[in-house]
Amino acid sequence: MKQLKEKEYEEFRQYLYNKTHGYIWTPDTLELICSGNDNNPEQIGKQMLEMMYRMRNEHISHMTSDKRKKYVIRSLRRGEADLLKDFLYEAVFVPEGTEPPARDIIEKPELRVYTDDFGSRKGDNCLAADLGGKVVGAVWARLMDDYGHVDDETPSLAISLYKEYRGQGIGSQLMVKMLELLKWQGFERVSLAVQKANYAVKMYKAVGFKTVDENAEEYIMVCEL
Repeated sequence: MKQLKEKEYEEFRQYLYNKTHGYIWTPDTLELICSGNDNNPEQIGKQMLEMMYRMRNEHISHMTSDKRKKYVIRSLRRGEADLLKDFLYEAVFVPEGTEPPARDIIEKPELRVYTDDFGSRKGDNCLAADLGGKVVGAVWARLMDDYGHVDDETPSLAISLYKEYRGQGIGSQLMVKMLELLKWQGFERVSLAVQKANYAVKMYKAVGFKTVDENAEEYIMVCEL
């Protein structure tokens, strides 16, 4: 019997996970949809569109591993939106040697645009890194007039992880999956603002972001999808 390599084994586990959770449509699944709608093209199309919408907005999931911890990247669920305030606070850049700001900084109008009524607007997208049932990081994008705004058709992006989970590759995986999702939804590019001294600049460049503007403290970066 052929011995599976580690990568092949992980890909096989991913396939089984996706199939079990309904993220892969098999011929049997399509036959069931057709027969369940009396082979009516209009009804079949309607059900498939509803399923695709549900998968896109509620069931995006990807199992991955950093060889030490296994985690799932999934959509932020209904009822978890308040977590974005935690991650927004974690995303506030604190230069080395300075004290973190008070938590109420996230109530400033220029920061509330990232979280207020999230999920209620077209273009609101959020993926979470789930480690054993605990959300340890999130990346989210929305059409908003924020620090990284470049135009009204380009969503701005924010990403954050709890400190103990940084530097493990989770942030990069979150970014890659969000870029894939936004491209699939038809967006042409995504933007962000980042402090020049922030170590995350290197990660943004690695996944395809380029600097299009800057000021004394920040880069404005854009990734073409």
